[in-house]
Amino acid sequence: MKVKWLGHACFLITSKDGLRVIVDPYAVGGGINYSPIKEAADVVMVSHDHGDHNNVSAVQGKPEVVKGSGEKAVKGIQFRGVATSHDASQGQQRGTNTVFCFTIDDVKLCHLGDLGHVLSPGQVTEIGAVDILFVPVGGFFTIDASVANQVCDQLKPKVVIPMHFKTPKCAYPLVGVEDFLKGKKNVRKIGSSEVEFERGKLPASTEIVLLQPAL
Repeated sequence: MKVKWLGHACFLITSKDGLRVIVDPYAVGGGINYSPIKEAADVVMVSHDHGDHNNVSAVQGKPEVVKGSGEKAVKGIQFRGVATSHDASQGQQRGTNTVFCFTIDDVKLCHLGDLGHVLSPGQVTEIGAVDILFVPVGGFFTIDASVANQVCDQLKPKVVIPMHFKTPKCAYPLVGVEDFLKGKKNVRKIGSSEVEFERGKLPASTEIVLLQPAL
């Protein structure tokens, strides 16, 4: 299975059989200066309806769209949406957010979208076991590095992939990934946007994998 970071909170996940899933496609503008998305996909997941996460029309190939909480089977994959909030005030500031859990090539993935709070015990149970966790770390609109650490401790993934942080192509008032990486020894910095994972070759203890945005 290949994971490619397109930028911001958007990832392209490709199974060994060629099934392509894109999560949270962004629209260019308003502080998002990554290149336009031109990838094709079979499935697109949208954690919430903000323009930096829901630009489904940019994705080529007439993909099926998955939104909201609950179980949905699409293209042979079971997607589980867990209802959360975009802020620490039960959504009163920025609305709702969906955490998505799904399995590709026997690897359990969890994309937190724009999570804005520590998870409740019920949400942790609903999410269940996680192999690869995509976690926002930039703060302001989402959880910051400190809360991201707490969420990682709650879910205990084998791999953590930081997202939604300040880069030269993101002018949002976020912080960079350095705060999240500070003091951590288990960091693997990938010199590209793409990395491959195999079920039998996942790390025994949690490893942070830092990707470079492709676009």
